[in-house]
Amino acid sequence: MTLLDRPRIGSVGSAPAPRDTAIDLVRAVCLVVVVALHAFMAGIAVVDGQIAVTNVVIGQAWFAPVSWIVQIMPLFFIVGGFAGITQWRRLRARGGTAVGFVTGRLRRLAVPAIAAFAAIGAGLTIALISGVSPELVGELGFRMAQPMWFLGVYLGATALVPALAAAHERAPGITLGLLVAAIVGVDVLRMSTGIEGLGFLNLAFVWLAVQQLGFWWADGRIGALSRPTLVMGLVASLSSLTALVASGLYSADMYVNLNPPTVCLILLGSAQLFALALAAPALRRVAVRPRVARAVDAVGTRSMTIYLWHMPALVVFAALLFAADVPFPDPLSPLWWATRVAWILGVGAATVLLVLVAQRFERRPGTGSVAGGRRTVLAVALGMAGVVGVLIGGFTPLTAALAVAALIGALRLTSDANRPSVAAAYRAPGATSPAS
Repeated sequence: MTLLDRPRIGSVGSAPAPRDTAIDLVRAVCLVVVVALHAFMAGIAVVDGQIAVTNVVIGQAWFAPVSWIVQIMPLFFIVGGFAGITQWRRLRARGGTAVGFVTGRLRRLAVPAIAAFAAIGAGLTIALISGVSPELVGELGFRMAQPMWFLGVYLGATALVPALAAAHERAPGITLGLLVAAIVGVDVLRMSTGIEGLGFLNLAFVWLAVQQLGFWWADGRIGALSRPTLVMGLVASLSSLTALVASGLYSADMYVNLNPPTVCLILLGSAQLFALALAAPALRRVAVRPRVARAVDAVGTRSMTIYLWHMPALVVFAALLFAADVPFPDPLSPLWWATRVAWILGVGAATVLLVLVAQRFERRPGTGSVAGGRRTVLAVALGMAGVVGVLIGGFTPLTAALAVAALIGALRLTSDANRPSVAAAYRAPGATSPAS
């Protein structure tokens, strides 16, 4: 028996939660923030006739307080936790299994990733053949690979939803407490030994703990709290985070605390959860407006595609400007600041165009019988390995090809003799979403 084979259980608070329009709106806004922030961070310059790319916010003192607002990845995982446990409970109520749940989630993440990774690998190959310097191609590959940590971690976290949901339904406080204790333990071990690499163990513990916060939201536990209690929770979370930063043990920059993840992110996530609960009534009123609802749906049904393609869109947009001899202002210069809105809107428009093209090649696999639990565990591991290879080596023609092969292999592992082939999975159009 594997974790995916555990029997279904029923408990108080385990009934499927209704769809929450506030969550849908927050998910869409978070995605827009991610795209805009990555576009903002890109410092594009022309050096010796070639494009150079840097991250303009690294080492900038003014960005630390801003990061407390724009670091929305904890909120993204809270939303993902809500969506994950809600979908799992609905599937379970219809007699579905954990294997079926994980298989479905894997396919919804892997199929758009295959299309994006293949396109990136082909684009880098064409750039090298066209005479673009290997150094620039390597830098672009590194920059495009950085956001893909989310895909690997989210794939692992969503695969553990059935097991962690079972633990949550038995003992929610203990489950969350153990994960937080593990986070603190990793931080202490990293700081005491000076081995920074140990901190990356928290890629699991931090994001699994934040995902659990989404489970609490799905149970209605947070929404049921009184407004004064929510305010106290928000103040306590921010006060604790401030105290940790003031101690000198942690950076005030929440993006520094992302790499590797630290206990600061669970405190930031807690603050974001209480803030979400306070704002939820107003968010729901906004979310039901027809135009807003249509926009939220347009983003939500394409969210993974948008996430995967926004960095390639940035590179394509910059390349087009460079080819048109449009000057790039020096990063952080007055002219650079004056052109940020136009630049972000341009990257956004390029992302929309690429997403519209990409979704024509993305297809949701059909339904049917699924492979066994052990094969599904292996499929998840293989898919994560492909993404990790890209993270370690950056995007290159080779790492992109290996990642595509790993993801296709993962899809094949989740298919048995009674299921259509991976190629057949591309026949019927469908939408994908990392948090739905």
